[in-house]
Amino acid sequence: MDDADIKVKELEKCASGQAFELILSPPSTDAAPDLLIASPKKKECSLEEIQKKLEAAEERRKLHEAEILKQLAEKREHEKEVQQKAKEEKNNFSKMAEEKLTSKME
Repeated sequence: MDDADIKVKELEKCASGQAFELILSPPSTDAAPDLLIASPKKKECSLEEIQKKLEAAEERRKLHEAEILKQLAEKREHEKEVQQKAKEEKNNFSKMAEEKLTSKME
């Protein structure tokens, strides 16, 4: 766009400044567009490439599933340890309470 395509029309003047209206000429139809947007060429995939991609996706899925199962097993193991520790604490408390009671009764 050059200066010939733009017209400036002064609207008003006041103490705080000036107002202008810019009038742009309509785009000419004979001018070629600056950018041609072309869709990217779609790569043709062979049957072997598709099969390899499917196998890789299956392998990723299996690895993900194995990781989840591993995390669940670790969580279960932790829960068992916590339950065992709570049980031991309860037994220790019961023994201590029983010992205190027998010592008071003597």
